[in-house]
Amino acid sequence: MLLLFPFGLHAQNAGNVLPQNNHVLDTAKQTDLIDVAKSLFHIKPGKIKEKKGKHIYFSILPVGATVPGGSGRALITSTTAAMYLGSKTTTNLSTATFTPYWNFGSRFGLPIRNNIWLPDNTWLIQGDTRFLVYPQYTWGLGTKRAEQEKVLLDYKYIRFYQNALKQIRPNFYFGLGYNLDYRFNIKPENGEINLANYTGYKYGTGSNSVSSGLSLNMVYDTRSNAINPLPGMYANLVYRINPTYLGSNNTWRSLYLDVRKYISMNKDKPNQQNSLALWSYLWTALDSKTPYLDLPSTGWDPYNRSARGIDQNRYRGKSLFYLESEYRRDITSNGLVGFVVFANVNSVSGESQGLFSSWKPAAGTGLRLKFNKGSNTNIGIDYGMSKGYKSFSFNLGEAF
Repeated sequence: MLLLFPFGLHAQNAGNVLPQNNHVLDTAKQTDLIDVAKSLFHIKPGKIKEKKGKHIYFSILPVGATVPGGSGRALITSTTAAMYLGSKTTTNLSTATFTPYWNFGSRFGLPIRNNIWLPDNTWLIQGDTRFLVYPQYTWGLGTKRAEQEKVLLDYKYIRFYQNALKQIRPNFYFGLGYNLDYRFNIKPENGEINLANYTGYKYGTGSNSVSSGLSLNMVYDTRSNAINPLPGMYANLVYRINPTYLGSNNTWRSLYLDVRKYISMNKDKPNQQNSLALWSYLWTALDSKTPYLDLPSTGWDPYNRSARGIDQNRYRGKSLFYLESEYRRDITSNGLVGFVVFANVNSVSGESQGLFSSWKPAAGTGLRLKFNKGSNTNIGIDYGMSKGYKSFSFNLGEAF
């Protein structure tokens, strides 16, 4: 992958204190790439008008990368807008992320995600909308197929998720959502391969797959900045039901439980990153008629950030358990440069394979560059590897 041209904006007088629960980050003592650019090119920004005390932090990162499915290199532009919709002391940082990609041919994607916190965190609004022309390799169910037995599966994909959660108690939210997954023109690029025969699975392996349903959502979140979490905890429980009367091909249900913990190891120096991040989730289909492409698989968590060092979609099953740990540390005292070291492991169930019967590990390291200190956004450049696979990835914000 090649980093092409990063740039961004943050409000000139956006304030110096960004609260992170009890962890206060003094951004006046930090340096980001925008500060470096101002110094090198002698940029003197003009005054920025403020609107009711609200400040928007933009981070934009165009990179050249390889898209899934062996479709060659593509231009991927990740844009994150972050702002406080209420007082910083009582309201979490809201974010909206737009990450389009295009390989200058027939492969492209238009994903938009948002995490909106209304004033005083009274409501949490979550959204995930995507349109993807998205080929990806598949290996069937379980872990028994070798790397070279993969099949390139082509399809078009529309996702529309919208959730609204009300604060019930401090840091605890409960709400409802609507979830649509519509895949069409599903076909292996090798026309001689029948997907149902290859996978041994008959649901969702035809030319189209529709899952339309409602979800019950519970969130516990003591973080105030999801872009770069500092000490705190996050838990998310999603129970989803997809009945035929809402348009699904078959009725099916699923359960997703996600838990994350962030532990500070440097409490006497709050402006320097030195922390341990832990992440685990259990994702399971509760019915036998769950469509094949809706079954739990590596790299298909809600933000597609899990299983670094493992090919996306490499392991798929009716249940998936995932565990990851990452050590995060600043190299420079001004927060401009840092590094991470991570390791993860997953287990999936197959047709004749139980959950926890086989474990697939991966590990790696990464460089962090402070891109926008106003929103505490880092550029993440990670290298991960597992048996038979290795990859580089570029992101705005932390993996989790």
